[in-house]
Amino acid sequence: MMWETVWKQGKIAYGGDYNPEQWPEETWEEDMRLLKLAHIDTLTLNVFSWAALQPSEEEYSFGKLDKIMELAKKHGMKVCLATSTGAHPAWMARKYPEILRTEFGGMKRKFGGRHNSCPNSQVYRKYTVRLAEKLAERYQGYGNIIAWHISNEYGGACYCENCEKAFRVWLKGRYGTIEELNRAWNTSFWGHTFYDWEEIVAPDTRSEHLGAEQTVAQGISIDYQRFQSDSILDCFRLEYDAVKKYTKDIPVTTNLMGAYKPLDYQKWGKYMDFISWDSYPSNEDSASKTAWNHDLMRGVGGGKPFILMEQTPSQQNWQPFNALKRPGVMRLWSYQAIAHGSDSVLFFQMKQSIGGCEKYHGAVISHAGHGHTRVFREVEELGRELEQLGGEILGSVGTAETAVLFSWENWWAAEYSSGPSIRLKYEEETLKYYTAFHRQNIPVDIVGQEDDLLKYKLVVAPLLYMVKDGTDSRIREFVEKGGTFVATYFSGYVDENDLVAIGGYPGKLRDILGIWVEESDALPEYKTNHFAYQGQEYPAELLCDIMHLEGAEALARYQEDFYVGTPVVTRNSFGDGQAYYVGTRSNDGFYQNFMAELCKEQQIKAAAEAPEGVEAVTRVREEGKSYLFLLNHGEESQEFTVPNAAKELLTQKEYTKGECFTLPAKGVGIFMGQAGHAKE
Repeated sequence: MMWETVWKQGKIAYGGDYNPEQWPEETWEEDMRLLKLAHIDTLTLNVFSWAALQPSEEEYSFGKLDKIMELAKKHGMKVCLATSTGAHPAWMARKYPEILRTEFGGMKRKFGGRHNSCPNSQVYRKYTVRLAEKLAERYQGYGNIIAWHISNEYGGACYCENCEKAFRVWLKGRYGTIEELNRAWNTSFWGHTFYDWEEIVAPDTRSEHLGAEQTVAQGISIDYQRFQSDSILDCFRLEYDAVKKYTKDIPVTTNLMGAYKPLDYQKWGKYMDFISWDSYPSNEDSASKTAWNHDLMRGVGGGKPFILMEQTPSQQNWQPFNALKRPGVMRLWSYQAIAHGSDSVLFFQMKQSIGGCEKYHGAVISHAGHGHTRVFREVEELGRELEQLGGEILGSVGTAETAVLFSWENWWAAEYSSGPSIRLKYEEETLKYYTAFHRQNIPVDIVGQEDDLLKYKLVVAPLLYMVKDGTDSRIREFVEKGGTFVATYFSGYVDENDLVAIGGYPGKLRDILGIWVEESDALPEYKTNHFAYQGQEYPAELLCDIMHLEGAEALARYQEDFYVGTPVVTRNSFGDGQAYYVGTRSNDGFYQNFMAELCKEQQIKAAAEAPEGVEAVTRVREEGKSYLFLLNHGEESQEFTVPNAAKELLTQKEYTKGECFTLPAKGVGIFMGQAGHAKE
């Protein structure tokens, strides 16, 4: 499907979740007036209306939704139409209690909340599909529907008997025989051997788990994570097929949640027409962490543009401290999303609820009920700018020559591991390397273990504990053909079944890296070792690999403890490329300097030379246009020297080479030029 068919209005979509069913009909026209005043053009409708649409098992009532759909059409609004299946009706839970989830500790839920449905309940699946199909059949003639929004923020693992039975079926499909399952799970450990599929139970605190992150049988627990992700994905796919039956040309999505651990989004991305996600950073989050999530979601979609489905115009409702977005921050973060690949700016929510847990979540139309608020004025101004930009940026893509490898299955495996340290956090370590690039404005793609690496010059794979079948071959080919690869401590230990690679760490990566790790010392939080690199001393924390060289050269050595003098940072020539190994965790200064050196070696350039605190990101079009985004996350204005003649799109001003552009605090600039201009 061509990307241009997603947003038919030819501009960056602007708007978000609107819930008129929560309000008297006589208020709807005033809502429309205010939303039009704010330059809103896209509404996400029908997200949580299942109970209203289906009052009983055989009764459906679309009268109010018909009015809402006509309201949107009358006012020229594009619609992202949701299927409402994120929260089942109360009558369904009462009549069919099997649809209710069972929690990790074995507690059976009652009706309430959302994502409270067992993903393997055939009753639940039957009625989600039926509702999705009825919606598609009824509204297929509405030309203003630009996308289907299946359910909402999928989540909620289940440990009920439905899931236990479905898990056994899933395992038969994965392993074929009980003998192969016993081998993969190493069930000779602690007498866990299974002789019949019916003996297998869900891994939770009633069976294999000591806590959410502590399991005595990692292979079983990792497979249950895979199974639950697949089960929930199956629910999405069933609804996907239901709406496609009547509206095959309307693209389908569901809103993802960034680095959300329970669901393997890299697998999900293969079944979505386009990626959309909900961005809710706190005020304390770094610019690099927010950018990381945008790039992660773009990577899930294969590098194509994504849709920012939700953000708040102001405060959130679920943080420990729900601080306001300071003046200019909503605009800044919206353009940051666009810079990293979004072709939309959508909010939750258009109008603030008067009851429920989200009644104090920010909205375009606040409880004040008018447009004379700071937030409304900021939304209105951004809407005006997006109308001015039109479709100029739509469909353009990133320019990265550098990739960071990230894997959900590796995430599960690394943090289920019994040792070596409770402080070991996969996303945190990956973010450290990503941040080193981000602070230097080096474009980065986030790739998975199954992705092609050959288009990159530099690939970093932090904490690649689980090396799936074929991953080492892709890395090996990448390095042999001239690429630079970086691995870290706790890499190459296990296969996809969490079985240790015999013969020494880092297992299948050993020949590429030219080292052998004999032991790894886990340091408590208060203790550090040290090493010197390029004349500067850095800390060695968390884990310290004690390794032997097998062709690699030592670039740095430990300075303390019984392994003083042994290598900690190494480089190995392999084919036409280089493979580096960092055997410990260090500080931000090391990561930044180390990555800067490798980028210099590979002639990888920043998007632009920008002042500290100013993020620079580039998107490009096939026809050669480039768009350089400058985002000032600081509290002071900054001066940027324009590298080549270019037009600044927000002011429509033409700049000559070397001219100065003033970027106010929280300010944004977008320079349009020829691809490659900003890097010269």
